[in-house]
Amino acid sequence: MKREKIILDTDIGSDIDDAVCLAYLLANPDCDLLGITTVTGEPEKRAQMASAMCKIAGREDIPIYPGSPEPLLIKQQQPLAPQAAALKKWPGQDHFPRGEAVDFLRRTIRSHPGEITLLGIGPLTNIALLFKTDPEIPALLKALVLMCGIFSNQAPGHGPLEWNAKLDPHASAIVYQSAVKLHRSVGLDVTTKLEMHADEVRKRFTSKLLEPVLDFSEVWFRHQDKIIFHDPLAAVTLFDEHVCEFERGRVEVDLNSSSLAGYTAWHADDYGPHEVAFKVNPQRFFEAYFSMVV
Repeated sequence: MKREKIILDTDIGSDIDDAVCLAYLLANPDCDLLGITTVTGEPEKRAQMASAMCKIAGREDIPIYPGSPEPLLIKQQQPLAPQAAALKKWPGQDHFPRGEAVDFLRRTIRSHPGEITLLGIGPLTNIALLFKTDPEIPALLKALVLMCGIFSNQAPGHGPLEWNAKLDPHASAIVYQSAVKLHRSVGLDVTTKLEMHADEVRKRFTSKLLEPVLDFSEVWFRHQDKIIFHDPLAAVTLFDEHVCEFERGRVEVDLNSSSLAGYTAWHADDYGPHEVAFKVNPQRFFEAYFSMVV
C-alpha cells in the first residue's frame, strides 16, 4: 500500500489535542510525514515540542519549521505555548530555520505535485501566506484537510466561533476561497463527540510515544478535566474513510462583523468546493487511534 504523503501545520502547545494528533501520525506506518510547520505565538517553542516527539519516535529526520507568530491583521489571541513548560524532561532540537516555513511548504509541495495532503490543525496563517505567495499551490495539493469551523446547529449569522477560524479570520477566508482538489473540514460540532476525561487519559496514555504527551497533558489538566480529540479526528479521516460522513457544499468566512469574524457559514451544495464532516463514529475513531498508538 502506498504511504500517504502528509505535511502537518500545527499550533502544538496550546490545546493538548495537537500533540495527541502528532503521536498518531508518527505511529501510523501508512503516514509518510514529510515535515511539520508550527504557527501562532511562540512558534519556536511549539517546534521544540514537535521535535521532542519526533525524537521519541526515532524520526529526527523530519524537518520542522517555525512559522508565523502573528495573525495576518488582527491582534494575537494565543501568544504563548504553555505546554512547552514540560519540555525539560523531553529535550529535542533547540535551533530551527527562521522565516522559512512558507518556503519549505512551497518547495515540498512543488516537488510532489498532486501527492501531498496538507493537514492544518491550527490557525490558518501559514497556509494563507503559502497560498498568497504561490497561487498555484492549492491546485498542486492532493488534498487540504482542516480541523476548523463549526457547520451544524447554527442560526445563520450567529456564533459560537471555532478557535482556529477565529484566531486568524482573514487567513481562514483566504484558505476557504482557494481552489483545492479535495478541500475537507472537520469541525467543532463533530469533534466534541470525542472526549476522554483526565483519569482515563492517565490510564490509556502508557505507550512510549504517549509518555511526553501525557506530561504535556498534565499542564493542560491544570485548567481542564478532559481531552477532546479534535485534531486527531482530522488525522484519522486521512486513513479511514468511514470514521466520518462528509457532505459537499460551500463555506464562507465572515469578515464583516468584529464580533463574528471567523464565523464559518455553511451552504449545502452538491457541486460545492468543500466537504464538511457532519457525523462521526466515536467507537471506530478510538479503535483506529489506539490501534496505532500502542
